[in-house]
Amino acid sequence: MYETDNKNTFNASDVMLLIYKKRIHLLIVCSVALVASVIVSYLIPEKYKSTVVLYPANSTSVSQTLATDMNTEKGLLQFGENEEVEQMMQMLQSNDIRNRIVEKYNLIEHYRIDPNTKYLYTKLYDKYDDNVKFSRTEYTSVKIEVLDESPDTAALIANDISYLLDTVYSRMQRERAYRALKIVENEMLEQEVLVKNISDSLEKLGALGVIEVKSQAEMYSEQYAIALASGNASRIKELKMQLDTLAKYGAAHTMLTSQLKEEVQILTLRKNKYREAKIELEQDLPNAFIVNKAEKAEKKSYPIRWLIVLTSVIATFMLTLIVFAIIEPLKKKSGDNLEAIKKD
Repeated sequence: MYETDNKNTFNASDVMLLIYKKRIHLLIVCSVALVASVIVSYLIPEKYKSTVVLYPANSTSVSQTLATDMNTEKGLLQFGENEEVEQMMQMLQSNDIRNRIVEKYNLIEHYRIDPNTKYLYTKLYDKYDDNVKFSRTEYTSVKIEVLDESPDTAALIANDISYLLDTVYSRMQRERAYRALKIVENEMLEQEVLVKNISDSLEKLGALGVIEVKSQAEMYSEQYAIALASGNASRIKELKMQLDTLAKYGAAHTMLTSQLKEEVQILTLRKNKYREAKIELEQDLPNAFIVNKAEKAEKKSYPIRWLIVLTSVIATFMLTLIVFAIIEPLKKKSGDNLEAIKKD
């Protein structure tokens, strides 16, 4: 049993012995792999990389910061945090940005994709995803990396993506701000009509002599008592009519006055909201801080030929060695069995 185990054991000395024994074969195979990998590495198109690094702006409302007295934890000039970074990553991967880049640079032709091929856009988008990468850094910033066979095009695409990011952000914000403005504007106009109607009603009551019910009632009552004491009949009649008018319309005047005060307060709030919504619509602040703009690369980033060659040669050497390690024991076993048969 011990002998059998020894025969099946393949240790480092066996490996070295096998390498020495098959050195010619290994040398030939690795040489072929070397030549082939060099040829293949030079057939791979060279690509240049351009990079843009940017920080997202924080999501603080412009109107709350500039148009109100509210204190916010974040200022307009501060960088965004994790939430804003995630939002930016989603925006960068949007179809809107991708389709604009595809159209502007005619990437179907640029990537040499046959327009009549099956699944054209699937191939195009796969190629785009291979060449355009978005990642977040350890410093809570976002990196845009673009690979292209032309260093100029790589830089242009990377910079355009950063500009389009702000454009798409602004478009989405403006659409939302416009709808919000229209809602607030309609509410404000309705409130203005309500306030005007109440004011018109109070003016009509004022024309009837109902201006300040409480003070008028006290004054008329006092004058009425004096007129009764003096026996002034015409004055008594006049004051009686004024008191009757107050009695008839006083409650309505009091109610309308109180309602007007409340509705004016609501109108003031809605005017403030309208002003904030208008600021949000008209604001043109950037949604990202560009730290590094993309520049034309001076040397290629892909392929790394020496790494391709080295990896190919090592992989070929290891695979060939494994094949020999499997074949040799089998050949030896077959030879032993054949020799045993001859002896029998």
